[in-house]
Amino acid sequence: MRIVVFGLSATSVWGNGHATNYRALVAALHGNGHEVLFLERDVPWYAAARDFAAPWIELYETLEELERWTEAVAEADLVMIGSFVPDGCEVAEWALERARGVTAFWDIDTPVTVAKLAAEDYEYLSPELVPRFDLYLSFTGGPFLRKLGARRPRPFYCMADPAIYRPLGIEPRWQLGYLGTYSEDRRPKLDELLLEPARRRPREDFAVAGARYPGDIEWPPNVTRFESVPPSKHAVFYGSQRLTLNITRSDMVGAGWSSSVRLFEAGACGVPVISDAWDGLDAFFEPGTEILLAETKDDVLRHLELDDETVREIGARARARVLAEHTPQRRVEQLERYVAELVAEPQR
Repeated sequence: MRIVVFGLSATSVWGNGHATNYRALVAALHGNGHEVLFLERDVPWYAAARDFAAPWIELYETLEELERWTEAVAEADLVMIGSFVPDGCEVAEWALERARGVTAFWDIDTPVTVAKLAAEDYEYLSPELVPRFDLYLSFTGGPFLRKLGARRPRPFYCMADPAIYRPLGIEPRWQLGYLGTYSEDRRPKLDELLLEPARRRPREDFAVAGARYPGDIEWPPNVTRFESVPPSKHAVFYGSQRLTLNITRSDMVGAGWSSSVRLFEAGACGVPVISDAWDGLDAFFEPGTEILLAETKDDVLRHLELDDETVREIGARARARVLAEHTPQRRVEQLERYVAELVAEPQR
């Protein structure tokens, strides 16, 4: 297929989880013989923090500049627009008017999108646009999909590239670590599930990596802080942890069936995850055998007492689950199937 993707960013991971997913998916699409053009708005905050370049990425500065790719959009077998694209409604209108192949919206932020639409905040999508796409691909599955108002909502979860995320045989440096951009709704759980356990175990080392953390957080002296960890170092960061923590955004907890990409990345590295609980989590990993659940500091402290053999076994089972179900190759196979089913419909 010839595919055109309009995405938030593939050139920079700064403050977003979109880039790693786009990079992994496009690499797998190329591996299956598809041709991809990725169009990204050239904005200052990503331009100042770029960590990736590829010949399949084209940057544009204005909506008018999109006319350069009118022919590519018209001739594409699939045109996909992602969530949080700057001026996303205008971009979608422009692309939908010109596309002759299958059109899809890839929502990497489904709970946020639903909340925005309910609040009449049409930053990158409007209710009128939703049913105009042939496919609505969603990071969130389960019953929440019915709230979208889309014609063909389909689960299309995040993914981890096993070529990047893999066991490295590193001796763990930290008992527990966390990788995630700061958000206010995560802060109480960060304190309860990592900082408080670190205070209770002052002779052991912990780590937190991510941008935008405010200066008023009182970090225990045994917590190492990293402002950012580039994707090329993710596997090393995960591998340096005995266990890793996942904290889910409140919108995602409310929606359920919304796995963070960190679950798959850590799992692919064979590092057991301690996660907060939410509806649908057991659709991704089996609690107790492939993932560990925690709601309080006491839960975390109990997991930290697990022996090394048990920790390794949980990590190995998580890795097997990711490789079977949550790789870029699996997502490409899903996408190919979704498009083929739609094309085969008598009338669409």
